[in-house]
Amino acid sequence: MNAEFTAEELKFQQEVRQFLETRFPAEMRAKADANIRFSKEELVNWQKILHQQGWVAPNWPKEYGGTGWTPTQKYIFADEMGLIGAPEPVPFGVKMVAPVIMAYGNDEQKKRFLPDILASNVWWCQGYSEPNSGSDLASLKTTAVRDGDHYIVNGVKTWNTYGQYADWIFCLVRTDGEAAREQEGISFLLIDMKTPGVTLKPIVLLDGHAEVNEIFFDNVKVPAENLVGEENKGWTYAKVLLTHERTGIAMIPRSKRRLRALKRVAAETSDSFGGTMLDNPVFRHKLTGIEIDLQALEYAELRTLAALTAGKAPGPESSILKIVGSELAQEMDEMFVELAAYHSLPFLPEQFEDGFQGTPIGPGVSASTALDYFNNRKLSIFGGTNEIQRNIISKHVLGL
Repeated sequence: MNAEFTAEELKFQQEVRQFLETRFPAEMRAKADANIRFSKEELVNWQKILHQQGWVAPNWPKEYGGTGWTPTQKYIFADEMGLIGAPEPVPFGVKMVAPVIMAYGNDEQKKRFLPDILASNVWWCQGYSEPNSGSDLASLKTTAVRDGDHYIVNGVKTWNTYGQYADWIFCLVRTDGEAAREQEGISFLLIDMKTPGVTLKPIVLLDGHAEVNEIFFDNVKVPAENLVGEENKGWTYAKVLLTHERTGIAMIPRSKRRLRALKRVAAETSDSFGGTMLDNPVFRHKLTGIEIDLQALEYAELRTLAALTAGKAPGPESSILKIVGSELAQEMDEMFVELAAYHSLPFLPEQFEDGFQGTPIGPGVSASTALDYFNNRKLSIFGGTNEIQRNIISKHVLGL
């Protein structure tokens, strides 16, 4: 692709920058700079601001409320959002379940669910992984048995992100326990979280925040009209969803912002030899390597976006983006911890309430760097482990 922006694209870039400078709440920008988690209310409020602007769903078709942007415009928007620290819309509704409903749902489901997703009136969460079905997701055991006009759902989902905020959950459930292949007996079901029999148990992380949850289904009665597409075809729909998730996990704009912060902190940190860590040849070599790899990843994502716009379904390139993007983010975590040194060690649970709230010590936001490091180990696990992604690449690219 030609990396040079046209005059029209540069004009669009200025429009996005002006919008973010004036409409992205100052308190959220301060939180992003201090590495503090956003609350549910802040995220929803920001998404509603984007919706008012017509920019909340760049990847949706225009007929459903999307922007109609070119791949370059989408790239510019995501880049500017990442550089200023503005969070992208929570992905479970806009980027994950909505494309499945658009592609495989019936007209009634589209009318019922898509407008509220677009307006951020409903918070969705994901029900894929189970206690014994993570990378081998096709082995899932949560069942949905047809009973007249309903399904009766029983089982457990785990590592459910932000389920404590959710109004609805989209689930992979087993509807045929006798299928020749495990993948052929799975369906895609939409479940109201307020339904009797749904119980949520938070999983509290090191920073005291319940980011993930276990969700239990005990004879949960779900209307059959909440089945998306055909029964036992859910695995096909799940693969479409996961390709969107894996592309997003590359997190290139966020990584560019973190790289900028990494350079800033390195310039403020002594290397014990009379200079700064930014001048230290060993540290600078690692930093330069990350910058080169990030730029290469960015061009790979641009090619993927161009292919999507041309009507090509995302393929194994999504796995490549996921692997490289998550590993680059983890490399930067390690370098932040290296810069923080012993300042990253002190940790008192009472200092943390929905993110680090204590007095910053050391370079940057040092006291939270170790927490970020441990939390972000998940990046190479969720959305399909990087080992699984390498298997996909080996099969579909190398033909092994």
